[in-house]
Amino acid sequence: MPSRTPVPVLTIDGPSGSGKGTVSRLVAERLGWHMLDSGALYRAVGYAASMADIDLTDAEAVTRCAQAAKIRFQPSEDGRDTRVIVNGHDATDEIRTETCGAAASAVAAIPAVREALRDKQLAFRKRPGLVADGRDMGTVIFPDAPFKVFLTASAAERAKRRYKQLKEKGLSVTISGLQREIEARDERDASRPVAPLRPAEGALLVDSTGMPIDAVVAKVIALVQPD
Repeated sequence: MPSRTPVPVLTIDGPSGSGKGTVSRLVAERLGWHMLDSGALYRAVGYAASMADIDLTDAEAVTRCAQAAKIRFQPSEDGRDTRVIVNGHDATDEIRTETCGAAASAVAAIPAVREALRDKQLAFRKRPGLVADGRDMGTVIFPDAPFKVFLTASAAERAKRRYKQLKEKGLSVTISGLQREIEARDERDASRPVAPLRPAEGALLVDSTGMPIDAVVAKVIALVQPD
């Protein structure tokens, strides 16, 4: 007889560039749990809409795109970043650009799009457990999660991290420009009327500014598996 005990979920929410993705991946590996990168779903919808030349201010058209888009995650052959396949195309690199990030923020502000992606996110909750990375994982998608973290860092620190990532990919960016974009996105995400970015009630607040990644991971692991 199947167990009725809810599948445990650890939610890790926070602003862009706070290290959620890296921390979530490492924590999921340590725990042996599944992982949900909810931001990748919104980026994928933004990408699909852009490829279809859809005006991102056209809520109905973007919602139809979100409902129809075929998005799947596929383990990479080198064991690094999970590949994100959008309508049959490997869009992993494209969805990580700042342009696609801005598109994701725009489509995420549309209530019907959020609703269209809700079931896709809930489906990731499988045994033995799930680490859910996003902006409203603990407040909206998995409000019953027993473990919740809100991970942040200063805008300057996040801009430096993003700059390093994008330069390694050969992209031409500036730290000042990235910081302006990060601050603008923070404002959009925090002020949107639906699922605004904020810590979930009872969430562990972790400011990763100046913290080694291993220290952040250890702090999060300790929440789930206290000594």
